Amino acid sequence: MNVMNRTSIPQYDWDELVQEDRVHRALYTDPAIFAQEMTRIFGGAWVYLAHESEIPNANDYITRKMGLRPIIVTRDSNGALRALYNRCTHRGTTLCRNEKGNSRSFQCPYHGWNFLNTGKLRGVPWADGYSADIKDPKFNLAQVPRVESYRGFIFGTLNRKAPSLLQWLGPITRPIDEWLDRNPGGKVIVCEANRFKYKGNWKLAYDNSSDGYHVIYSHRSLLEMENRLIDEGDKGMAFYKNSPDSLAMYVQYMGNGHHFKDKRPNLQARPGGLWAIESSHPGMEHAEQSLRAKYGARAESLLDLAGSEPVNINIFPNLSLLGNHIQVFQPVSVDETDAVWYGTRIEDVNGDIGDALPVINALRMRTQEGFPNFGEVDDIANFEQIQRGLACVEDEWIYMNRGHGLPGRIKHNPDGTISAPATDEIFMREYIKEWKRIMKDDAPLEIQRET
Repeated sequence: MNVMNRTSIPQYDWDELVQEDRVHRALYTDPAIFAQEMTRIFGGAWVYLAHESEIPNANDYITRKMGLRPIIVTRDSNGALRALYNRCTHRGTTLCRNEKGNSRSFQCPYHGWNFLNTGKLRGVPWADGYSADIKDPKFNLAQVPRVESYRGFIFGTLNRKAPSLLQWLGPITRPIDEWLDRNPGGKVIVCEANRFKYKGNWKLAYDNSSDGYHVIYSHRSLLEMENRLIDEGDKGMAFYKNSPDSLAMYVQYMGNGHHFKDKRPNLQARPGGLWAIESSHPGMEHAEQSLRAKYGARAESLLDLAGSEPVNINIFPNLSLLGNHIQVFQPVSVDETDAVWYGTRIEDVNGDIGDALPVINALRMRTQEGFPNFGEVDDIANFEQIQRGLACVEDEWIYMNRGHGLPGRIKHNPDGTISAPATDEIFMREYIKEWKRIMKDDAPLEIQRET
């Protein structure tokens, strides 16, 4: 076990930088703050690493990052989930250069040191050239000491004092469960991804992840495209067009930095209500007609399995579930971020979908192409322009005050969560408090090695 020394970290007055209705621009522009985030946020919080469906078998692995730390997420030979540091203990080079695969061991491309997928050093070339005992555990791979999974979502933390993953997730498990349970067997399989890169801070994406205020302005072309073939707009996000705060949809802060925007109350409460708001896309009409011809009234519920569920489920600091997507925010530098949108498919777990399954999954693929290609580009343009605007160093503050101080605007729920209209910025004000709490916390972060 190793405890990381953090005595050289600069000190900030976090209470000055994060106030009730505004934050300082330095949170998005200061490289030293970014460096602390990569240690404290992406080390001390539970960070999303991968999905179990990406490593379903013993010895499967996939390479990811935990902040800036390169990680190998693997299911070892005994089936246990591990997050190994992708760093040879000899001279520090990345050990595994493949994106994914299946292997019982990893051999360093530099000097040939070989490690089991438990992290234990298996052997080194010409070992008689070392006076040190190469069986000393210090030569085993470092790994994340706490790796836990919730319903297929794998998280890790370096903070031994952090609550359990289930406690950390808290009330956000309810919408996660609902997102999964609408699918056969309550599960999804992660597919390939749409990958984006933008020149802006990672928090800009998380700030936006429950923002209902920008939709009608930033996504105007998307709304026009979704509704181009009908006389009156009611497809996609058309419910934002008039008076969104008067509708039953809402944003909810769930604690520990997590938040949730629920647009499902806008749907017609019937089988097929979700599919009814899907905009047209290539092949949709033929597939829909074939399902209706073969399955009759049951086709409505089958088509709903292909529809993009109108929710934004945001798990701090780096995961969002929206539509049928799994979106991951991956910081690169203080002003560069990768935003990755993984598609999902379903399986015929209960054996009652039959030959409708490939049609449903093809439709899911098409619906999953929609927002990343026509909506995320709008958001990325906003993120990059915000980062440029923040170069105005004398104009110091960013405001997140929509809904703040208005009597009766915020609802305090019995489960401790907080709800507000869909355009409010309450989720930003609350999640940034959790960000501040973690940044102020000097809890020791640890790695572990096999003994």
